[in-house]
Amino acid sequence: MQTPGVLMRPRAQPGRLAPFVAGGGLLLLALPVFLITGWSLKAWLLAAVLWAASEGLGLLLGKLRLGMDSTASSGVVAFGMMFRAIVVMIVLIAVAASNGRLGLTAALLYAAAYTMELGVSLVSFFAGPDRQPQ
Repeated sequence: MQTPGVLMRPRAQPGRLAPFVAGGGLLLLALPVFLITGWSLKAWLLAAVLWAASEGLGLLLGKLRLGMDSTASSGVVAFGMMFRAIVVMIVLIAVAASNGRLGLTAALLYAAAYTMELGVSLVSFFAGPDRQPQ
């Protein structure tokens, strides 16, 4: 019998605090940059509000049970995760259609915060302990 490779080993679900702090920290560090360079604070505020709303919905969805014994809530979580990404894209595209610079700046900042959060999540997942058999 082969032992599973590094990518295939079952792992415990990592905490959400470190990724949240990383994404929020990037947004907070971007604020002085926006102030010093004279970039639009509306773009920073839009990105921060979208990121916070997306995180709030993610926390709400994270409270629901997942798995084969709760397929209804698993479906709600899957739909909710897609819904939050689609809503963010719709808002950013609508803003970019009316004000290109504002929309692009907000989209880039949101993408940077999301990427930071995703990166920290992946590192904490793959560096985390193996999941204990149930």
